[in-house]
Amino acid sequence: MTLLGYLRLWLACVRYSVVRSLMFRFDFIMWALVELFWMGVNLLMITVIYGHTSEIGGWTKPQMLLLLGTSMLTQRLLMGFFWSNLFEMGRNIRSGTFDFFLAQPGHPLFMVSTRKFDLDSLANVVVAGALIIYAVRELGLQPGPLDIALYGLTVMCGLAIHYAVLLLTASITFWTIGGQGMESGYFTLTEFSRLPREVFKGVANVVFVWILPAVVVSNVPARSLLNGFSPALFAWLLCSAALWLSIAIFVFNRGLKRYASASS
Repeated sequence: MTLLGYLRLWLACVRYSVVRSLMFRFDFIMWALVELFWMGVNLLMITVIYGHTSEIGGWTKPQMLLLLGTSMLTQRLLMGFFWSNLFEMGRNIRSGTFDFFLAQPGHPLFMVSTRKFDLDSLANVVVAGALIIYAVRELGLQPGPLDIALYGLTVMCGLAIHYAVLLLTASITFWTIGGQGMESGYFTLTEFSRLPREVFKGVANVVFVWILPAVVVSNVPARSLLNGFSPALFAWLLCSAALWLSIAIFVFNRGLKRYASASS
């Protein structure tokens, strides 16, 4: 299938998901409000903490709001485009309904990653963007088009890392009974992305910054706006994204070879 064919296939999936969301409007509104409430709780926590201190790890309140907004933006994109798809992958493998994706015209990895599109999660991307804009104005920053483009590129790299690790944990289901605990556990780890890198010391720094890059996915984009573009940090993030994607795709393809369909 050509690249244009994949684009048409993805747009068809998006169209189906949007129509389905609009058919069940109450469910869409409810989950959008639940996510908005969760984002509000995080924002309230920052407000309460900075009511008792002026900075944390050298980060002021506006800087933390920028970091929080970046973390929320990446998470909402992950939830909107990939979370439901990969979270259900393990269940489909165990039940044998994974055969449905093998029978589709596109590559199984593409089909399993893009079939669903969560409009309620993506609706709150606007809220995360508004928080980022507010923090930038409070900091007195004036990013140009190139700065915004580089910021967006680093966010996409962070999203790629999240996707890769989530795909990796979901792919373990090819060898085990179930992997929902690991998938949910990784989502818990993404909460560390709203914390400054400076608060992680010793073993925590090695685990959450270097081994599981749950921190750099938001810290690097935020720093690109605060301190200007850093080639070293960008290279670190880009290499991390390439490494995790390579590992995840390799494990998925190996698992695909040992998959026993429902008809076998």
